[in-house]
Amino acid sequence: MTTESLPESIMSHVSVGTNNFPRAKAFYDAVLGTLGVGVVMEHPGAAAYGRAFPEFWLQVPHDGGKAVVGNGSHFGFLATSKAQVDAFYAKAVEMGGQGDGAPGPREHYGPQYYGAFVRDLDGHKIEAMFWDVAVG
Repeated sequence: MTTESLPESIMSHVSVGTNNFPRAKAFYDAVLGTLGVGVVMEHPGAAAYGRAFPEFWLQVPHDGGKAVVGNGSHFGFLATSKAQVDAFYAKAVEMGGQGDGAPGPREHYGPQYYGAFVRDLDGHKIEAMFWDVAVG
């Protein structure tokens, strides 16, 4: 299976909350930039990231309450190479994120899986992953 033959995603978008929008936006601008992802839409207190359309939203909570981390949830971003996964991880740690799984193969997800996990500035678990069709 090649990237071109993968089925369309079942997801439209996901959103994460932040308690410090300017700081979190600077983090995601830099980190997602390593994957060729940028802001495609913006509103006061909210930014949508994607390659072509809004897929990942960063925002202050609409209800005005405090943003909290969802235990057991994480958000995976598709990389186009192992080098992008490595760059994602390095940039996230450089920007103040906490490493939560250094870049490398994740055989338990399949021999083609290469990923890295980070906690963002608000504690959300994020990941970059590459599905290496040359392996397996």
